[in-house]
Amino acid sequence: MEGHLIDSLTLTKALDKIMSMGGEFEIKKFRVGKKKHDTSYVMIAISGEDSDHLDRILLALHPLGARVIEAEDVHLEIAPQDRVVPRGFYSTTNHLTHVRHRGAWLEVEDIQMDCLIVVKDGRAVCVPIGQIEKGNAVVVGTAGVRVVPPERPREKTFFEFMSNEVSSERPSGEIVKQLAEEILATKRAGGKIAVVGGPGIIHTGAAEALAGLIRDGYVDLLLAGNALAVHDIERQLFGTSLGMDPHGNLTSAGHRNHIYAISEVIASGSIRQAVEDGKLKGGIMYECIRRDIPFVLAGSIRDDGPLPDVITDTVLAQKAMFEALRGVDMVIMMATMLHSIATGNLLPSRVKTICVDINPSTVTKLMDRGTAQAIGLVTDIGIFLPRLAEEISCLAGEADASGA
Repeated sequence: MEGHLIDSLTLTKALDKIMSMGGEFEIKKFRVGKKKHDTSYVMIAISGEDSDHLDRILLALHPLGARVIEAEDVHLEIAPQDRVVPRGFYSTTNHLTHVRHRGAWLEVEDIQMDCLIVVKDGRAVCVPIGQIEKGNAVVVGTAGVRVVPPERPREKTFFEFMSNEVSSERPSGEIVKQLAEEILATKRAGGKIAVVGGPGIIHTGAAEALAGLIRDGYVDLLLAGNALAVHDIERQLFGTSLGMDPHGNLTSAGHRNHIYAISEVIASGSIRQAVEDGKLKGGIMYECIRRDIPFVLAGSIRDDGPLPDVITDTVLAQKAMFEALRGVDMVIMMATMLHSIATGNLLPSRVKTICVDINPSTVTKLMDRGTAQAIGLVTDIGIFLPRLAEEISCLAGEADASGA
């Protein structure tokens, strides 16, 4: 293993894994990096009860970046038919991955978790099972596969400050400032930021804050479902969200308003046309249209309507989300469990990921399902999002005043 093995706790995790699986190890070589940016190297001899036991241990160590010393090419087997995979296929992590093919290391393109690797025409591509075609050369086993897990940041950043934990006990003012600085730094470096949002953003009164961030150029992509768009549009047309006014009071027959909102958009043909028709004059979806910010609305079985822009075929919705996420550097997930987990499954681990939700289980489930790079904040989105927008505006103003 090679990398920042000590401060990223990679070596500790590897040794714990060996012992917990009943294996034994002996450290043969250990070179420790002397400076902050130096990597460390370790050679470990591992033994198991038999060859099958040893193979299970090696397979468990592979996602941590461990590799056997003897370099060999990947083993390829042909997919017998569409969406049918060879036995023993390699299942990907969301970490940077290379495969050795014909003596050369190829970086696996479009990496995401729980997929397969197909080698063709000198390229290695990560492919979901639903897109496997008969005749594809699929990587089998871990031989010739090299994984590079993300490492602890070398510099003091928001992500180092948060330390990949989930808590509601942190000083929220400092967290908001740290995140605002990270967003500004990402944008100034030419990076792209995606927001994954749920209808709670509307219900808690935080919609204007998100609309403002979109209007000011801090959001490059919006991923959501039918509900966020419907209730955002309902708020603009009728001043309610799920029939409740901004103060949380039920209005007379207000439960019909979201149906009226859907009907108005369907009558126009799309959200964009509703804006052009003058029906929508503000809100999250309005700002996306006016600034030409792409959005993907993925539907579910419980949707009313849905809106014409909602993708109701889940396979097509997943493809649209994956394509839209290409090149994204940071994702902020807010007030949605299902869309957060779905998005997390599509992200490479290099993408900075923040999950904000009032429900702690949303954040823990996201991490438990493989999005280990995510950091979580348990708080009320109605308080958090306006404070974040205010902090970004304040910091941006200070930078402009100083000429930064």
